[in-house]
Parts: sequence; structure tokens; C-alpha cells
Amino acid sequence: MKKILVLCTGNSCRSQIAEGYLRFFSQGKAEVYSAGVETHGVNPRAVATMKEDGIDISQHTSNNINEYAGKAFDYVITVCDHAKERCPFFPSTAERLHQNFPDPAKAAGSETEIMHEFARVRDQIKAFSKAFVEEHIS
Repeated sequence: MKKILVLCTGNSCRSQIAEGYLRFFSQGKAEVYSAGVETHGVNPRAVATMKEDGIDISQHTSNNINEYAGKAFDYVITVCDHAKERCPFFPSTAERLHQNFPDPAKAAGSETEIMHEFARVRDQIKAFSKAFVEEHIS
């Protein structure tokens, strides 16, 4: 079984969404984890936007990359430039992939506008996650 680690800055939005979709699309064929170079807690709007698409990430936790230092991963995916820059070397033989996604937590405006940005980023991460699983896991 392949092991995947998704990294982001605070492990609150993008990496949590990616973890949810990678688990969904891999259908038990991969162990998926997410972490941040910092921990900010799981963003309630990330939970809400995933729920809108039928995926429950409400039980996810925000984890620091150091928690996984001794774990062997097959893939380490960074989903923001900041995490890629802050963590240029992960002590592992894992294949590294990078795809920068906008940070929906930085969206401004009304609640409707902010949630629209969360959905937009969610859909980008969903497409990336589906393609990743099709290419590397299935």
C-alpha cells in the first residue's frame, strides 16, 4: 500500500482538502496523511466546503511535519509554495511532487464570496487529487 504525505503551511485548508480527496479517490489503496510546517487547526470553512461535496473531514487533525519524521512515504506532495520553500528536504526516499494552490483562508469579502473561493480551490484540489490517484495509485 502506497503512503502519501500532503504538506502545506498550517495544515488547515489545502492539505486537509487534499487528504480528504486522496483518501476518497484511492479507495483504500493508499495511506494518506497531511501535515504542516506549522499547525493552525483544521479550518471550519474547509470542513464545510468538503461537506458540500459529500466528504467528511471533520475528524481530521492538524499535524506538524515533525510528527512524521520517521515514517517512510512513497510520495510527499507540497500544495503551497511556502511549504515547498520551508521544507525543501524531507528525510525520505519519497517521490516529491509540488502543486501550488491559492490559500482560500486569505479570501476576503462576504461569507458567500469567501465560501465561493473555498469551493473554487476545493475543485482545483479535487481535480489534482483525482489525476494523481489515476496516475500513481490505480
